[in-house]
Amino acid sequence: MTTTDLPNDQTQTVEIPERTADAVADRLSGTEFDSIDDYVAFALERLLGELDRTDSTSDRPPVPDGSDDDSPADEAVADRLESLGYL
Repeated sequence: MTTTDLPNDQTQTVEIPERTADAVADRLSGTEFDSIDDYVAFALERLLGELDRTDSTSDRPPVPDGSDDDSPADEAVADRLESLGYL
């Protein structure tokens, strides 16, 4: 099942290493995100959107990346993710 199969109000659980969750938690204070879940969901949506844009052979539908509503905090997160090699 892809994220596009789920209505916006439904979620699924994904496990990440504790060190990754701690690293995200350390960054939350400099963002507008309320939780690790919100931050990680945003980062994954951006990453998947970027991958879809660069993968011209993909048959998957594009994942919304929130690019119509880029706040300064969103851009800061995207810049940081890019500097870490995630985008």
